[in-house]
Amino acid sequence: MTVLVDTSVWSLVLRRRASRRFAPKQRRAVESMRELIEEGGAALIGPIRQEILSGIRDERQFDRLREVLSNFPHIVIQEIDYDHAAECFNLCRAAGVAGTHVDMLICAVAIRVNVAIFTLDADFQRYAAVLGAGLFMAQ
Repeated sequence: MTVLVDTSVWSLVLRRRASRRFAPKQRRAVESMRELIEEGGAALIGPIRQEILSGIRDERQFDRLREVLSNFPHIVIQEIDYDHAAECFNLCRAAGVAGTHVDMLICAVAIRVNVAIFTLDADFQRYAAVLGAGLFMAQ
């Protein structure tokens, strides 16, 4: 099973030093992510990769993280995904749900390739209710 993993989960998993202070929900998310990685099911898209790599000041750390991320499958964004993301944005807005352009692109890609989204961002529950996007829940 392939799951599109959002920045919120990648960020949590990559913060090894803070792991001792994780709340139970965060620990479950980290464990679920480890299982996905072991099964080869954790995937990402370019904008998520960009978000993860943005703000890293140390060049060696940036290069190591870039190398780590290159080992995961990347779902290719197609031109139609941008149109569908705009439609998703409009549908959510009409339903009174505010969303970002990147979040709508994540939803559009996930819907097209029929994969669930693994996120800790509560906004995605509202998007899913409007758009029918699948969500992966930490075990």
